[in-house]
Amino acid sequence: MSEPIRAEGPQTADRRYRLVLADDHPDVREEIRQLLARDFDVLRAVGDGAALLEAVAELKPDAIVSDIQMPRMDGIEAGGTLLSRGLCEAFVVLSMYPDRHLVETALEAGIRVYVLKLDACEELIPAVYAALRGERYLSRGIRDRNSGSSRNY
Repeated sequence: MSEPIRAEGPQTADRRYRLVLADDHPDVREEIRQLLARDFDVLRAVGDGAALLEAVAELKPDAIVSDIQMPRMDGIEAGGTLLSRGLCEAFVVLSMYPDRHLVETALEAGIRVYVLKLDACEELIPAVYAALRGERYLSRGIRDRNSGSSRNY
């Protein structure tokens, strides 16, 4: 795998980071697309994991933002597949679920960034930049749930 992209913030006018988005709910997908389009070029928005794999293979985006629960292949399985095949380095899970098991499963699959949809307005864009830099990022809702735990993510 090549070195992670050094993303410090908004790109220059001639080069913006390119993303693929996956979420099975059309209205949510469009809202997320609009949020991400402020800082990134959203190349395609798809509704399931298999379509995500196809879009990434075709478009070779800089980063991927994916829901977990989707038809044909869930987001964690898709992310693990893409990461293990070297087809992406910056994969962001965007989920409604702060469930410890899901977070741990994502981390075990090599996904370093997990954002709750409730935190997306404030945290999704910084989380994508963290993923582009190769950093781990867990959204505030996950960090808050973990703060009283004896075991850290």
